[in-house]
Amino acid sequence: MRYRELGNTGLQISEVSFGTWAIGGAWGSVAESDALNGLARAIDAGVNFFDTADVYGDGRAERLLAKATKGREHDIYIATKFCRAGDIHDPATYSEACVRAFCEASLRRLERDTIDLYQVHCPPHDIIRQGAVFEVLDKLQQEGKIRYYGVSVETVAEGQTALQYPGVRALQVIFNIFRQKPATELFPQAAAQGVGILARLPLASGLLTGKFKKTDTFPEDDHRNFNRDGQAFNVGETFAGLPFEKGVELADQLRWIAAGRGTMARAAMRWILDHGEVSCVIPGFKNVAQVEDNLATLDARGFNVEERQRLHQFYERDVAPFIRGAY
Repeated sequence: MRYRELGNTGLQISEVSFGTWAIGGAWGSVAESDALNGLARAIDAGVNFFDTADVYGDGRAERLLAKATKGREHDIYIATKFCRAGDIHDPATYSEACVRAFCEASLRRLERDTIDLYQVHCPPHDIIRQGAVFEVLDKLQQEGKIRYYGVSVETVAEGQTALQYPGVRALQVIFNIFRQKPATELFPQAAAQGVGILARLPLASGLLTGKFKKTDTFPEDDHRNFNRDGQAFNVGETFAGLPFEKGVELADQLRWIAAGRGTMARAAMRWILDHGEVSCVIPGFKNVAQVEDNLATLDARGFNVEERQRLHQFYERDVAPFIRGAY
């Protein structure tokens, strides 16, 4: 395993870390044993950073992490998120009373005294602009409830606004070959301010594995079914905002990236890690096999200048015009 500093926090985190949305819920059912075995395999491989949220399985993902990291609270960093258990548009959701209650509930489920990175979970842009929530987070930080805080954002503009607040030490962004905008419009500013970048949805909900066909369907409780057109939350969270059939077509045009890198998935995550501003990539998983496949990214060769230019031109010409929603 290789490690990178999370911005200028001093935390050295594994380049390939893991998100826990899939084992929490909204990606189809996952047995607890599969989830725990996957977490154990990741930890054994040197993964020391996991991203979760209070709403992933209504707290299930946090409870699973508590079990998997028991006794290793000082060795394994956990980032969790809050606000989406309430009305994200209501300023009261970001009041001290509400945020404190969210934080205490997560601490209980995680069975920890401190949250390493506490993130506002994709709030509306107006909430970030108002900034009152950051004053609350400053208090929790001073009390030792949280070590650092950040914001998970949907758009580059939201990230740029969040960077105006000095306490924000990390941004979590959708970043993959289908969503390249942050690399040019957000990453340089974040790096200049010493703010870490967590790259989520690195495989665009699985599109960048190259395994899907246009006729594929997904279970009712999988967001790739119920949110494929943004019916439940931001459309960008599912298939990077692309219509599914178009995404499959575009992924087919990227099969060349796997040459010499094992699989498309490993290549896609290697491309992300080739951006030095990225602190870590956080793919999801449902079982040990998926954990091991994602870890193999570390052995994939990087992209040269010509390949990176080819992928950027592909994004601008063939992908960006079809992305739905603000990003």
